[in-house]
Amino acid sequence: MIEATLALLFGLLIGSFLNVCIYRWPRDLSVVRPRSHCPSCEKTIAWYDNIPLLSYALLGGRCRHCRARISPRYPVVELLTGTLFFVFVYTLGPRLAALKMCVFSAILVGLVFADLEERILPDELTLGGALVGLVFAVFVPVPDITAQALLWLAGLDLTPGIPQSLAEAAFGAILPALFLWGGGWVYHKVRHREGLGFGDVKLIAMVGAFLGLRGALLTLILGSLAGSLLGYGYIKLTGKDASTYELPFGSFLGAAALAVALIGPTLPGWQ
Repeated sequence: MIEATLALLFGLLIGSFLNVCIYRWPRDLSVVRPRSHCPSCEKTIAWYDNIPLLSYALLGGRCRHCRARISPRYPVVELLTGTLFFVFVYTLGPRLAALKMCVFSAILVGLVFADLEERILPDELTLGGALVGLVFAVFVPVPDITAQALLWLAGLDLTPGIPQSLAEAAFGAILPALFLWGGGWVYHKVRHREGLGFGDVKLIAMVGAFLGLRGALLTLILGSLAGSLLGYGYIKLTGKDASTYELPFGSFLGAAALAVALIGPTLPGWQ
């Protein structure tokens, strides 16, 4: 419990940094310089006004200097990231597997909110995240046997351990990404307009690098269902034009990937 509580506190800090990434990376700004500042009055934010959750509550959700309203996204991202860190460390224990899932969840939180706000999925999180997922595959086995089965059918036998885990991560990244890209290509040929951003393809590749092919496919299914049902409902309620409204599909995929990461280990046959 102590380790999970420490993970919660660390997750709040990571959530605070994610807020910087969510705002700056889609705008091609550095996350290092300048220091955090109010986007309205551009005053530098003091350290005591940048404490996760607490500062937002004490300031009443407004800038200390100009009283401009601070987006509620800031405490939401901090609390969500901290909660996910707590859950993964509490359920998996203080192990590398928990660290892997904490990193994965932080990347997904950043992607979900970046896509919601700007309809952009930063390469730093998608491609960078895919690379991190492959690195983690060296130390934490990817929960899948699809690559092993496919290669066995092709007459190849994978060496257990790191080669097998890396193969599962690579197959998990490449195959669903190709499938999603192919679907977008067909849609473009039929409807003569973009129906899928390439950022979504890179996102699902990142998911596969962490969760393997099975996890990525389950993410695609859940994300597509949620995007279709919730997206259509939102469009109808708000009266938007379904032919022109840009649905944040990456946000639905990211939320679905979080759900798979949380419930996947409880599913029959998940290893």
